[in-house]
Amino acid sequence: MKPKRIIDFHQHVFWHGRDDAGLVANLDEHGIDKAVVLTWEVGEQEAGPASYYENVFNPVHAQPGRNHPGLPLADAVAAVRRHPDRFILGYCPHPAWPTAIGRLESAIRMHRVRVCGEWKFRILLDDPACVELFRFCGRQKLPVVVHIDVPWRPEGEPDNVVYCKEWYGGTVDNLARAMDACPETVFLGHGPGFWREVSGDAAREVGAYPAGPVAKGGKLLEVLDAYPRLHGDLSANSCLNALKRDPKFGRAFLLKYHRRLLFARDDYNGNLHAHLQSLRLPRNVLENIRRRNAERLLGM
Repeated sequence: MKPKRIIDFHQHVFWHGRDDAGLVANLDEHGIDKAVVLTWEVGEQEAGPASYYENVFNPVHAQPGRNHPGLPLADAVAAVRRHPDRFILGYCPHPAWPTAIGRLESAIRMHRVRVCGEWKFRILLDDPACVELFRFCGRQKLPVVVHIDVPWRPEGEPDNVVYCKEWYGGTVDNLARAMDACPETVFLGHGPGFWREVSGDAAREVGAYPAGPVAKGGKLLEVLDAYPRLHGDLSANSCLNALKRDPKFGRAFLLKYHRRLLFARDDYNGNLHAHLQSLRLPRNVLENIRRRNAERLLGM
């Protein structure tokens, strides 16, 4: 299939059994022109021997007795160098490392990093180390892709609130405080903890992917309205679930925020594209989501 003017703003390479050539073939299959290839530097806080992700990372980097490093910059750089017309480089160093900002600055100069991401760490988004990293990104005009999974949520029934070991970033409240501290920085929100907050009763919704009608008063809508620098990364089941669980809400949401929503997958299927097509959105809305917003943030 001939690639269209579509930019996939959230993609990874050398994981889930797919290398860079496999990712290019997938882009062609789905009519996508370019993809932003993001890293995920896994620290001691994020991984363990039993981690699900250990089995889908690139086995080349596995070492006995040590946690897997995740989706390292080296793999992303190699992929972009081999396919410079198809991939755009993203990188986010672990904010807890004292050399994080220096690493990112070097990566910008040496490898032309254009996005800070994926930020996916077991540290609060408004931690001072994160704020300093985000402020640097603001000065460098790097948009930041953040993954949020809440530390606590109901399981089984609304009153049974449990601790979630696989949490990242905290909540949208932590994100709002980080944005307050970083007035120059553009953020893209992503992940179950971000998209569950479309509903006003998110605190009582069971599971990572809540079902049913969206209640008024969603905290995410309040944050989007309060912070024009916040954008939505539409990738993965978390966003698709938020759009499809209440079809009337989902379409209205896309129409209202289409200048701040970006087509993204974080997987290899065509589900998001098919859903967007099914909604019969105005052409300018669809084009903003599929490419124009990404081009603006990337300075293309």
